[in-house]
Amino acid sequence: MKAEIIAVGSEMLTPSRQDSNSLYLTERLNEIGVSVAFKTIVGDRLKDLVNVIRTALGRADIVALMGGLGPTEDDLTREAVAEALHIKLRRDAAQVANLHARAATWRMPMPENNLKQADVLDGATVLPNPNGSAPGQWLDTTHNGYRKLVFLVPGPPNECCSLFDNECLPRLREAVPPRHIAKRVLKAAMIGESAADKIAAPIYTTYKDVETTILAKTGDITLTLLCTKPSLEEAQQRVDDLAGRLEEALEEWIYSSKGEPLEQIVLDYLGFRNATLATAESCTGGMIAERITSVSGSSRSFLGGAVVYSNELKTKFADVAPELIERYGAVSAEVAKALAEGIRLRTGATIGLGITGIAGPTGGTDSKPVGLVYIAVSDAEKNEVTERNFRGARDRVREWSAQQALDLVRRRLM
Repeated sequence: MKAEIIAVGSEMLTPSRQDSNSLYLTERLNEIGVSVAFKTIVGDRLKDLVNVIRTALGRADIVALMGGLGPTEDDLTREAVAEALHIKLRRDAAQVANLHARAATWRMPMPENNLKQADVLDGATVLPNPNGSAPGQWLDTTHNGYRKLVFLVPGPPNECCSLFDNECLPRLREAVPPRHIAKRVLKAAMIGESAADKIAAPIYTTYKDVETTILAKTGDITLTLLCTKPSLEEAQQRVDDLAGRLEEALEEWIYSSKGEPLEQIVLDYLGFRNATLATAESCTGGMIAERITSVSGSSRSFLGGAVVYSNELKTKFADVAPELIERYGAVSAEVAKALAEGIRLRTGATIGLGITGIAGPTGGTDSKPVGLVYIAVSDAEKNEVTERNFRGARDRVREWSAQQALDLVRRRLM
């Protein structure tokens, strides 16, 4: 069965607010074998709401509406569903009593417009909301001759998620046929999206029952594999089989077979080899250390790092000779190698990572343009440097640089 999630609220069409409830609902729906085919965000206009709901009823078996159940004039979800399904609203006496009782506990009179929250769709079941004043509603109905499951839940996350789990999910389990969705997430580093798809597409396109998506972001490729079957074992077998073939084809590009971030994998490798890492960062300004320390338990393998932005601190914290900077420049292969070796020796780490570059938008020259980055990895056996030229805005250059640096450490440890 396919579902559509509709997030209601004009505030989510502004830069200051975003819908997070749909991520939770999607995960929970997937657990019972329901695929979310569409997600829609719509503002608080009755006409727009009605159009969106009618569209959803025409293409999904399950329609989940979040928000717009409050007492104000712009809370129009109930009215829009009633109009879309050509049914009426009735004022439920039990809900009126609940609203008055709730107001009494606050020792304050209840505004008349609060009664709007007691309006219930004909044929709907009221879903109690212990965390708020607006109850949810569940409607098992037909539309154009097809069965539709429609439920309305409040927008605040603490109300939406608990009400969905306690009231909607048990009803969905009874209503939907037994299906299971298996999922695998593979991740690859520093390979282009088109290059990854050129290798992967001839394989995943032969698995017609597995939905494969590829997402690229600043040096990271995520391949998500989804399969729906009557049994979880059968679905899992299919995604595992495909994942194995993709891992074999993408070889050293693949760093994660279960969706772990690159920094987690680097720490795993360090732990396996009883090794430690220290960093000396210039252009990334501590981004690499931040990513590593975001992982719980990273202190077992990550000794620490220095942000050596100025030439003076490159010398003070990583023992880079001033003469080296003067001769080759702060952004150079020689300085990157000196940073990596210097921080390794200074901290006693097994591996030292040094990075220097020009993130922009200023500071570039004809010989050293914006986006030029040098990354060095040093251990007791060798000190190697990689030169890269990343294009884009300052943040993008820094993110690509951090990703490349972590991947170089991973490859050194493989």
